[in-house]
Amino acid sequence: MSNISLIIQREFNERVRKKSFIITTILMPVLMIALMVAPALIMEYSGSETKRIAVIDRSGLVAPRLESNAEVVFEPIDLELDSARRQLTDHFGVLWIGADILENPSDVKLYANSSSSLSLESAITGQIEQILETEKLKAYEIENLQQILDAVKTTVTLQTFRNDQSQEEESQAPSTVVATATGYVLGFVLYMFLLIYGSMVMQSVIEEKNNRVLEVMVSSVRPFDLMMGKILGVAAVAVVQVVIWGVLIVGVGSFVLPQLMPAEAMAGVEAVRQGMPAAATEGMDPEMLQALAAVTDLGYVVKIFVCLLLFVFGGYLLYSAMFAAVGSAVDNVQDASQLQMPITLPIILALLAMIAVIKDPNSTMAFWFSIIPFTSPVVMMARIPYGIPLWEVALSLAVLYASFVGMVWFAAKIYRVGIFMYGKKPTLRELLRWVRYRS
Repeated sequence: MSNISLIIQREFNERVRKKSFIITTILMPVLMIALMVAPALIMEYSGSETKRIAVIDRSGLVAPRLESNAEVVFEPIDLELDSARRQLTDHFGVLWIGADILENPSDVKLYANSSSSLSLESAITGQIEQILETEKLKAYEIENLQQILDAVKTTVTLQTFRNDQSQEEESQAPSTVVATATGYVLGFVLYMFLLIYGSMVMQSVIEEKNNRVLEVMVSSVRPFDLMMGKILGVAAVAVVQVVIWGVLIVGVGSFVLPQLMPAEAMAGVEAVRQGMPAAATEGMDPEMLQALAAVTDLGYVVKIFVCLLLFVFGGYLLYSAMFAAVGSAVDNVQDASQLQMPITLPIILALLAMIAVIKDPNSTMAFWFSIIPFTSPVVMMARIPYGIPLWEVALSLAVLYASFVGMVWFAAKIYRVGIFMYGKKPTLRELLRWVRYRS
């Protein structure tokens, strides 16, 4: 154990003291937040120039009702179509509406002077469709039609409760929107951790093997101790990184964010936590309140990060043993690409399964993919925000860590032979033969 601890310290110190570790640890939460906020900012500030569109309406029904906005300005004109197309080249285009537009809704043409876009065309057809529907309803001669239509518009807010958790009092279920977003983020975090840190172990083994460092080290330590020390040393780096992120997010969510939010928003968040969302949604987005309630809930955030830590550690241990075995069997990264394909495929499969599982986190497929150790870290972390039973999480962790023990034994058989092999890329059949060698 003393040899293993020395190797763990070496691997840990070598990586933690690098500037890249400090930079990625600080920037990764910022990058994750930026990835979530960027689409909204892009939509907010990506407005294009105002487009002037000349409208020739032979029906006389549509043009007077077209509404201009910051993106499109409609200008009804009396020119003939051919003349308008030749003269109005300074406009974005000419919109032609036929005389029988009510009977023939396809009699609409846009002659653009530059490339059009899907959003622009959808905005134009959407307005025309609404105008034509209103005009057709007038044929039924219903008085106060617009007031009736406005009165019958209804928005339903569905409140979901967990009856399986409490049948005596209402137990508010987590927001599906918040759970879905959290599940996606956690699943992708596990996916990146398994690939990045697993590949880090493999590259470290290849570099030390090429430098003949391993030959010197195995004269003082057993190959199994060397592999375990390397795996656990890099695992410690991953754990430290997750803990730092957890402390940052818990601190910001539980102490900083409540001080920055308006009093009305905090009152809404408290109403959501107490199971009274109806009192909190007046003038505020209910999903936003659910998200704020989750982020500022210390118990919820700690639970998520404890589970993340357990699955990051277990998933990394499982995959890093295989990556270490592959690294010991080859001399360069190029040769490793073929052998590591059977390792990366389950990780990719887990990501694809996660996307399908999020649609129904309680399905049979979701259960089994979250139990199978090769996919469970990614899939189970995507399911946890939905509030699945605790026994499923415990069973998944038990199978994952038990599989790690078996995988270490398997990988160690390859590792102890591979670190002394040079100049030849072994086949999968040869790797299996190495496993059967006696110690």
